[in-house]
Amino acid sequence: MKTMMRAASPVFLMVLVMLQTSHAGVITNVSVPVNIPLFIPCAAGGAGELVILSGDLHVLVRFTMSKGGGVHAAVHFQPQGITGIGQTTGDKYQGTGVTQDQINARIGAEETFINNFRIIGQGSGNNFLIHENFHMTINANRNVTAFVDNFSVDCR
Repeated sequence: MKTMMRAASPVFLMVLVMLQTSHAGVITNVSVPVNIPLFIPCAAGGAGELVILSGDLHVLVRFTMSKGGGVHAAVHFQPQGITGIGQTTGDKYQGTGVTQDQINARIGAEETFINNFRIIGQGSGNNFLIHENFHMTINANRNVTAFVDNFSVDCR
């Protein structure tokens, strides 16, 4: 899971390369069907269980380049109607949360990635919560001047 979250940095570089040739804003607003098997470690009284999640993931992507050469990219992911059934208990689960990635660049660059991924189960003690807050600033000399990566996984 954390490897997937760290995909932000390659995305960051790809966006910068793509936008070097484009000045117009690009907006993509789609709903993507998903089917995701996910192990919930706090389910089934702490024994854990596999949950097959399905539904739609709203994806909004915005790219713009200013006349002065600045680049801005924003990506937003939000589950819509994502539900699942525990393969051991038959309990129902719902996928909620928001993931956002903001990239700003001109001479130097800055990226902020925030992920709140939540799978909410029936009853108490089987909610699976992932939170990540990532920020990186690169100055004009390509030196990293700020770096934060906070990651947590919790069962409640």
